[in-house]
Amino acid sequence: MFPMTDEEFEGAVQEALDGMPDQFMDALENVAIMVQDEPEPYQLEELGTEGEPGELLGLYEGVNLLERADGYDMDLPDVITIFKGPHERLFSSRDEVVSQARKTVIHEIGHYFGLDDDRLHEMGY
Repeated sequence: MFPMTDEEFEGAVQEALDGMPDQFMDALENVAIMVQDEPEPYQLEELGTEGEPGELLGLYEGVNLLERADGYDMDLPDVITIFKGPHERLFSSRDEVVSQARKTVIHEIGHYFGLDDDRLHEMGY
């Protein structure tokens, strides 16, 4: 376990975003990226992981680019949430937390582009 202040963890997430290639960041449209301490119960229910918040590091909620039809009107933004608490519990050093936060950011952005979990894991994310 490695506790971090909110500012430290948000900084790690921002560092991950700053390290993303411009072409990926420029392609993100109508996406909010948030940091939250823990998953909400409804987020765990959607994934079928009720009672297991310790393992959910991040979550993409929205309509990925591959599933958007021509009539997609972007009323509500897609949301990528990175969860601080699970990162702190599962990793034992600052370097591990920062490294995993980076992987989690990339993983969730991958979902926006239509990649599934299996493909993202094959890629190391």
